[in-house]
Amino acid sequence: MKNEREAADLWVEERRFWEAGCACICGADEAGAGPLAGPVYAAAVILPPERVIHGLNDSKKLTAHRREELFDQICAEARAYAVVSVDERTIDAIDILNARIRAMDEAIRQLAQKPDFALIDGNRDHGSRCSISMPHALLVKGDSRSANIAAASVLAKVSRDRYMERLAEEYPKYGFEQHKGYGTKQHYAALDCYGPCQAHRRSFLVKWEARRSECEKVDR
Repeated sequence: MKNEREAADLWVEERRFWEAGCACICGADEAGAGPLAGPVYAAAVILPPERVIHGLNDSKKLTAHRREELFDQICAEARAYAVVSVDERTIDAIDILNARIRAMDEAIRQLAQKPDFALIDGNRDHGSRCSISMPHALLVKGDSRSANIAAASVLAKVSRDRYMERLAEEYPKYGFEQHKGYGTKQHYAALDCYGPCQAHRRSFLVKWEARRSECEKVDR
């Protein structure tokens, strides 16, 4: 009974905007803003109104196994969903904020059923180059407050994790299957040993490269 109430509470924000006249609402979220390597992913989801998906929550609060289970259920039950990625080279070119916004905006645009309003996780809806074009509202910690955003967070996180696991087969020295590109001790140790690969975001390695240059000067 407790889980059912918690899941139902995720519809509070949607109800607020339905009452304001929004007929079809999607949620959008991204995953992978902070890693040193790999793309940033975003998803947009339209769930059937008031649909209770047990255990649905912010993807970061779920185990990997539970996220995988929810991924399949969300894809099966959603009225529409879309997942988009923005690659490392683009992140370096336009910066991570613009890349995040571009990914979420594109995911919303790719929905087969067109919403008339979007709930966006976080407190930013534009960068210097990209913005959310759909009428929308920002929800801080929206993945714990909105069913549609929570569903989008799961799709984005699982999709990115799966990509990083595939990337690990191409670059086995870096341990991408374990840390998913985040700046762990293991990851920095691999960078120190092998240097960056094509999957790394060079704009995220400025401090590491500066430290490496200083170490090389000392060694000389």
